[in-house]
Amino acid sequence: MKKYNQIQVGIAGFGMSGQIFHGPFLDADQRFRIKKVYERTTERAKERYPYVETVRSYKELLGDDIDLVVIAAPNPLHVPMAREAIEAGKYVIVEKPAAASSEEVRRLCRLARERKVLFSVYQNRRLDGDFRTIRKLIEDGTLGEIVDYEAHYDRFVTGASSKKWKAEGGRGIGILYDLGVHIIDQAYVLFGMPCEVYADFCKQREESADYDRFNVILYYKGLRALLSAGEVVAMPGPHFMVHGRKGSYIKYGMDVQEEALGAGAAPGCEGWGLEDPAAYGILGTVGENGIQKRPVPTIAGDYGLYYDNFYHAMNGEAELLVNPEDSIAVLQIMEAAIRSAASHKREKI
Repeated sequence: MKKYNQIQVGIAGFGMSGQIFHGPFLDADQRFRIKKVYERTTERAKERYPYVETVRSYKELLGDDIDLVVIAAPNPLHVPMAREAIEAGKYVIVEKPAAASSEEVRRLCRLARERKVLFSVYQNRRLDGDFRTIRKLIEDGTLGEIVDYEAHYDRFVTGASSKKWKAEGGRGIGILYDLGVHIIDQAYVLFGMPCEVYADFCKQREESADYDRFNVILYYKGLRALLSAGEVVAMPGPHFMVHGRKGSYIKYGMDVQEEALGAGAAPGCEGWGLEDPAAYGILGTVGENGIQKRPVPTIAGDYGLYYDNFYHAMNGEAELLVNPEDSIAVLQIMEAAIRSAASHKREKI
């Protein structure tokens, strides 16, 4: 297996995803170098990183001087771009959702195995500080057996999306694929594949191309996971509520990294990913004297761990943090949710 000291990266697309979630972490990690960025008309990457070469065709991004292709293009391009990059022998990271269907991801996984390259999906929300905290509380038994889990990803949105492809909607586009894919992936990481799925979708904004509110319930043996997102929520409730036989954990607010990145902060700076103590979640545990409540320090969020893992995986030193087969399972859950919303019944995977 080839060993990489510095991985040469090509980024396909430099909109919000490329600018906020990929570029800063790749630039901050000296084990990676952003060599080329594919932008059809703009030069935003070069303005931010002068050492970068802007290319005007995707084919130029797949040259022999590129080891890893990061696909941060609109959803409909994920599958064809990933397929072309894998066929060219490149390692590939694709933004979520990897595809509109589980079968499309299954084919990409098969192709990656045939070409002996790594293929992963950028499920960065696994590295949110609050989710890392919940995972630890569950794994160390603090909450006991989990019986109820809720994750809400709410926003207040006005007007139509400025992105033409989002405003027009279509297959593999919409709130389930935008926000739902994150919280469904998180539930899958914690609890695995559910037995059944029930979903309710509705449209609350005239400007939305499709439904803009969903409630998805995942049913497990002895456990229910309620996942929801909406775009007409001016005052969000808890982001997470986790209830177990030994206690509960309730957390308001979102991970701090996206806001910091949007403000121009550099990954790795002092205090990166750390939350203000005033925003810590509250843990309530059952004891002899009733329920004892206390704030729990939120583990630092760090999306850079995704690329740290990918570097070691490319060098044969680690398994992928986000296995592409996980995306097959997540999309199967989403497909069951879509069927349920149409049938108004619980659906099996």
